[in-house]
Amino acid sequence: MKIIERNKTLLKTVLMVAFPIMIQNGFTNFVNLLDNIMVGRLGTEQMSGVAIVNELLFVYNLCIFGGLSGAGIFTAQYFGKSDAEGVRNTFRFKFVLAMGLVLTATVILLLFGENLIGYYLNESPDGGDLAAALKSGQSYLLIMLVGLPGFALTQIYSSTLRECGETVVPMKAGVAAVLVNLSLNYVLIYGKLGFSAMGVGGAAIATVISRYVEASIVLIWTHRHTDAQPFVKGLYRTLRVPSHLVSQITKKGMILLANETFWSLGMTLLTQCYSMRGLNAVAGVNIANTINNLFKVVFLSFGVSIGIIVGRLLGAGEIEEAKETDRKIIIISVVISCFVGLLMLVVSPLFPRLYNTNEIARHIATSLIMVQAICLPIEAFKNATYFTLRSGGRTFLTFLFDGFFVIAVSFPIAYIMSRYTDASVVWILISVHLGDLVKTVFGFVLVKKGIWARNIVAQ
Repeated sequence: MKIIERNKTLLKTVLMVAFPIMIQNGFTNFVNLLDNIMVGRLGTEQMSGVAIVNELLFVYNLCIFGGLSGAGIFTAQYFGKSDAEGVRNTFRFKFVLAMGLVLTATVILLLFGENLIGYYLNESPDGGDLAAALKSGQSYLLIMLVGLPGFALTQIYSSTLRECGETVVPMKAGVAAVLVNLSLNYVLIYGKLGFSAMGVGGAAIATVISRYVEASIVLIWTHRHTDAQPFVKGLYRTLRVPSHLVSQITKKGMILLANETFWSLGMTLLTQCYSMRGLNAVAGVNIANTINNLFKVVFLSFGVSIGIIVGRLLGAGEIEEAKETDRKIIIISVVISCFVGLLMLVVSPLFPRLYNTNEIARHIATSLIMVQAICLPIEAFKNATYFTLRSGGRTFLTFLFDGFFVIAVSFPIAYIMSRYTDASVVWILISVHLGDLVKTVFGFVLVKKGIWARNIVAQ
């Protein structure tokens, strides 16, 4: 009976952390899906141009995520030992790092944006207006750059709140932002309520405004609730972070930043390999990834829960309980992902019909969605393994397991398949997933050995 009660308590705790994150990410991805469909109704070229720019911005987003994740490991463990000053210092580290990344990304994309977009536009027998796709991508990118600081601020505050046990406020802010985004998309893309139809430019403006709406909600709530979030008191009195903590976070965090940079760059390079099969392949990959992102929010939320719940237990010195909790959350994540994958298979032939594109692109999208659905439980396990290793500060292992693997294994597979064979984009994706089985076995061994389970803030 005690075991049953403990499992019920654990499940309740996991759901309390995971469910708000799931709702926020699910709602965000659902509106992104609607956003994608709205742009997709404009035509294959417009959809492809926007999709390429979003691939480039994906690298920036993941760099922000990776940079903040290193400090976040310490935030969760400082919170576990009730050290408000420790949390305050990790926040300051996040702020300085994120603003540096914003500046770097803006300069790079302003100087090289056109060339980077063009890298994804390749001729194929299927046809397609590459010049129109390039023009759409350029206009979309210039507006989206304005939203980079807003995204960074949201991630700084929301990640810290989650690591300190507050998951509902970021969820509410995310829901409000996507509602704003969806409403403005309809008005600005198609020209409703007296506005002129702005096409992809309207989609970008709507996204930028929603970024700052989300940031404003999270910032205002946090600074008005200093009792619930004591780290806010005197937060901006200085941006100085103790040198010993900078050193610790840098050792752990810079590896995570490198990991996310390598991983996002690797995924972007994979997309470029898929684009070698022409504009219809770009459109098909975009459609498939949009629905895949919606369905995988379930296991991603459980992964974040591992980082938060297991991280707190490690910070409190409950090492054996952390191991047991981690194992159970992984099992829950994989089992639920099996059912989610089945649902994804059901919708695979239906979803591409929502887009104003040709039958070739729709057929490619359907096949890609089916492959992603079958692989969803494996993706769930890999994601849980990543967060398990990260929770105990094993950042170099996470780098080898995640970012390095994509560059060293996944990308070469896709590169060889796309350049030296006639394999379709579907078979290229299947080959990449088969290569991931090596990583799955590697992750299983690392988690089972328990070398990740350690307290890194004991001193």
